[in-house]
Amino acid sequence: MKITRRKFLESSALGVGSLVLGTAGLAHADEAKKFDPYELVPLGQTGLKPSRLCMGTGMSGGQRSSNQTRQGREKFQALLASAYERGVRMFDLADLYGSHSYLIPALKGVDRKNFVITSKLWWIGGGLPEPERPEADVVLARFLKEIQSDYLDILLLHCVSSPNWPTDLRHYMDTLAKLKEKGLVRALGVSCHSVAALEAAAKEPWVDVVYARINHTGASMDGTPEKVVPVLKKIHAGGKGVVGMKLIGEGRYRNSDELRNEAVKFVLGLGCVDVLNVGFEKTTEIDDFAARVGKVPRLMA
Repeated sequence: MKITRRKFLESSALGVGSLVLGTAGLAHADEAKKFDPYELVPLGQTGLKPSRLCMGTGMSGGQRSSNQTRQGREKFQALLASAYERGVRMFDLADLYGSHSYLIPALKGVDRKNFVITSKLWWIGGGLPEPERPEADVVLARFLKEIQSDYLDILLLHCVSSPNWPTDLRHYMDTLAKLKEKGLVRALGVSCHSVAALEAAAKEPWVDVVYARINHTGASMDGTPEKVVPVLKKIHAGGKGVVGMKLIGEGRYRNSDELRNEAVKFVLGLGCVDVLNVGFEKTTEIDDFAARVGKVPRLMA
């Protein structure tokens, strides 16, 4: 049976009104338990417990640069430290963004076990200054040196879009699986840029974590919410961790309170997105997003 886009969004998102009407004993929405943006949450079956809110570092990223790194070392590291002070316990880095060397110095004195680091291996031609794409063991060794850590919590194959990526990238995957066995990386996965790639990730046993583009309007996504959400639910039900990207439409909702509120309510209401990854460029953006998360009611246990 066909359903309209409006009906789909209404049934997928956690609406305040439906929560109030459907929860016995609650007279007002503000009496319901709210989401905590800094709560430590399980990420699939990885054993990792990052904060619900993740600090992204790749806004307009490419050629080992991003809006965050272009702020300069002092300003960007202050932003990272402020994120940690507020409760962020997951940081999303990548070779493509050039953000590896900033995090550990920004969190000087903080026990490495107290936060989760993701990085991403760029295997595609272009995007980086050099044309060579070394094997995964060589790349990971460089990453660990740049990040100043003995291990990575999560390493992703960056920007997969083909439905055949598990076959095409198997040589990277096999090497990374061996490095995971050695404890150099704790969880493996992909950042997906097509619905077909998401479908392949749902079926692939190698995958522990999936990064997916998701918001309520379909901005900068791989398909409409109606197409993407069922796949994310399948991935999550399979025990894989799901990290949401482009939650505020790659910055398109910055100037609209209504759109930001709807975006936050939508993704939290899906029940299949564990972590919310946003490329904050200012501490005020962290506070704004966290406050919106903290206003969304969730069903009482």
